[in-house]
Amino acid sequence: MAEGCIYIYTGDGRGKSPAAIGRAVQAAVEGKRVVIIQFLKGKGLEDSDFLRRMEPEIKLFRFEKSDSNFAELPEEKKQEEIQNIRNGIGFAKKVLTTGECDLLILDEVLGLVEKDIITVDTLKTLLECRGDTDVILTGITLNDEICVLADEVSRIETVKFKVWD
Repeated sequence: MAEGCIYIYTGDGRGKSPAAIGRAVQAAVEGKRVVIIQFLKGKGLEDSDFLRRMEPEIKLFRFEKSDSNFAELPEEKKQEEIQNIRNGIGFAKKVLTTGECDLLILDEVLGLVEKDIITVDTLKTLLECRGDTDVILTGITLNDEICVLADEVSRIETVKFKVWD
């Protein structure tokens, strides 16, 4: 049985999520189905008219209810959002188990491990369900236990940054 590849975009540079979205568009052009689940992004891309026009080839999900960045939430709200995030992980497992897509992007999932919202074992168990679905993981911090699971790791580094007008 074919096994999907695991790709990781990590590093403290800007562009990890855009790189993953670029891969999503490339996959959609090839006729593949893509699911993107965003974590820890506040409002994220949920209201993107552009991505809505990409459906059904690219479907975007966000399980957090708050539009604020997770780090800025009061502790009580964080606990609510942690449950919502775990629901998102459960949804990701369903997507992988049912083969609902050809590419699953878990945007900022490495941040969930870093913040102890999910464990490395939870992520490993999730990835074991992938069958022949490719999976992209993004996040700033990558630990060795997750790194060894990947087929390809790209470290994104910002060399120069200019704010767009």
